[in-house]
Amino acid sequence: MSTASTSRTSPVPQVLSKVFVQRDYSEGTTVRYQNKFPQDLDRRISREKFESTIKTLNSIYDEAEHVGKRTMLEGFLGCITAYMIFMCMETYYEKCLKRAARYIREQNETVYIPNGLMIVDPMQRGLRVIEICILQTPTNSQQQQQ
Repeated sequence: MSTASTSRTSPVPQVLSKVFVQRDYSEGTTVRYQNKFPQDLDRRISREKFESTIKTLNSIYDEAEHVGKRTMLEGFLGCITAYMIFMCMETYYEKCLKRAARYIREQNETVYIPNGLMIVDPMQRGLRVIEICILQTPTNSQQQQQ
C-alpha cells in the first residue's frame, strides 16, 4: 500500500540576497530604523511604500517604549508581586511587539512577497536590523538564464 500524500504545497522561494536596514541612533538608543531607501530594492518596490513601512514600524516601536501611566503601573505591579504577575498578563511592550509582527506579516502578504521581497521580523534579529530578503521569482530566474 502506498502512503503517498496527495496534498500539493507551493514551492518555497529561495533567497537570492539580503538587504539590511540599520538602526537609527540619531535620537538615542530607542528602537528606530533608518528610512534610507536601499538601492537593491530600486526596481522591486516604490520608495514611498518602503518609507511608509519603516515609518509605521518606527511608530509602533516608539509607542512600545513610551513611558506612561500604564507602563509605570505594570512596573509597580511587577515589583510588588515579585514579577509573578507577568506569568498571568502580557506587558504593553509585548503587545506592541506582537502588533509589529502582525503588521510585518500583513505587509509581506500584500506588498512585499508579490514583489519578490520578504521582511523578516526584527525581533528575530534582536531588534538590531530589519532584514529584507530578495526572493527567487519566475521573472528573476528567467532574467538569470538570459
